[in-house]
Amino acid sequence: MVHILALDQGTTSSRGIVFDSAMQIVAVAQEEFAQHYPASGWVEHDPSDLWATTAATARAVIEKSRLSANEIAAIGITNQRETTLVWDRKTGRPVHNAIVWQDRRTADFCAQLKAANHEPMITARTGLLADPYFSATKLKWILDNVEGARARAKAGELVFGTVDTWLIWNLTGGRVHATDATNAARTMLYDIHKGRWSQTICDLFDIPMQMLPEVRDCAADFGTTRADLFGREIPILGVAGDQQAATIGQACFMPGMLKSTYGTGCFAVLNTGTTPVASSSKLLTTIAYQLDGKPTYALEGSIFIAGAVVQWLRDGLKIIRAAPETQALAEAADPSQDLVLVPAFVGLGAPYWKPDARGAVFGLSRNSGPAEFARAALESVGYQTCDLLQAMQADWTQPGTQPILRVDGGMAASDYAMQFLSDIIDAPVDRPAVLETTALGAAWLAGMCAGAYPDQEAFARQWTIGRQFIPRMDADRRHAKYARWRRAVDAVLAA
Repeated sequence: MVHILALDQGTTSSRGIVFDSAMQIVAVAQEEFAQHYPASGWVEHDPSDLWATTAATARAVIEKSRLSANEIAAIGITNQRETTLVWDRKTGRPVHNAIVWQDRRTADFCAQLKAANHEPMITARTGLLADPYFSATKLKWILDNVEGARARAKAGELVFGTVDTWLIWNLTGGRVHATDATNAARTMLYDIHKGRWSQTICDLFDIPMQMLPEVRDCAADFGTTRADLFGREIPILGVAGDQQAATIGQACFMPGMLKSTYGTGCFAVLNTGTTPVASSSKLLTTIAYQLDGKPTYALEGSIFIAGAVVQWLRDGLKIIRAAPETQALAEAADPSQDLVLVPAFVGLGAPYWKPDARGAVFGLSRNSGPAEFARAALESVGYQTCDLLQAMQADWTQPGTQPILRVDGGMAASDYAMQFLSDIIDAPVDRPAVLETTALGAAWLAGMCAGAYPDQEAFARQWTIGRQFIPRMDADRRHAKYARWRRAVDAVLAA
């Protein structure tokens, strides 16, 4: 039987997951690693932690599966996006800690880019906003602040990579310096229209282009692992950034298909097909995946607070002990009360982009209690997703098409939240049978490239719904509830 090893390198932990020939999970191994906060708004990882935990979980999950390396046909990689590393081309030694996607140290430089009117050019080429979120300004910071780094980079001694590139480099013993199109598209250095690194943007940031990795398809030959790692060389045949890997794992291959991942926040990715769509709603234009040299584009939007609102109920208000309790509480809430919670605890994300907004609760009465708060918290995620979906539909207009929303992530397990989501967007919500969609996407890329898994069309046919939620709220109530939400958001924005 053929097996595929998916390496899922995330922000707080690394995981190894083995899938069998039917794309079912055989075993999982996970290891957390330290977060480093050297200053306010700064977030770093030790590069050696990223590599060591990835290698350790890979070995552990093969052992846990009771397999030999000979039974692993290929490796697929998915990773936290935008996180930035620079290392010595000969020794592989990093010159600085990895600067994590959450890091905000380059906010002032991004403000300067906007003030100098560089953002329209950056957005036109990369589909991204001039924001510290992306890799380019992090890379510039390293070159500016590590002694001798820019001179060494210009001399060809240093290389840059996102986490996937760093893992490929270490897995192959430094033989391969490459990334895939989805990770390249998140650097703010990659022209998503021309399919190449932008000389103009590199010149603007004074980044030597020889530092940059080769960009390949998501399903491609990324070299083979060192024989000493697992006992034999294993080909690396699939790579995609985490949100794109989830889009692939959800088989969102047709234009108009939308996946929404509900973790701490929410990342929604809408497949827009072979033509990139410029956003008028401050959504990001990006690459969903690239196969056979042909990119498929997407609109992406992020909600800052999704599952975190349930954590707030637990840790802040202390009205629940565990997330599943919200289901029964929400169902028991007084139907005559209609609390609206705007969870702008860390600002509002897309489509508002109001970082200084703060949360509020509307409609409180003397009888409001834990049940009403739980219902309002779960409904807030549906409302925010509706905002995002409306922005996407405004940017990407296809008459007569109905959105197909596929969900994953921890909060997708809440039946109440998913039913309300279906009600408020007035569309079906599909929850898959396999919830590990990110790792599945990476595994399918590698398995398909190895000839062990079905092609795109057949994989889409095999995708299985665990449960489908159908709208059952009447139109008048839906419109009234959503109008109340929008008034609440307006009040928060005006505060």
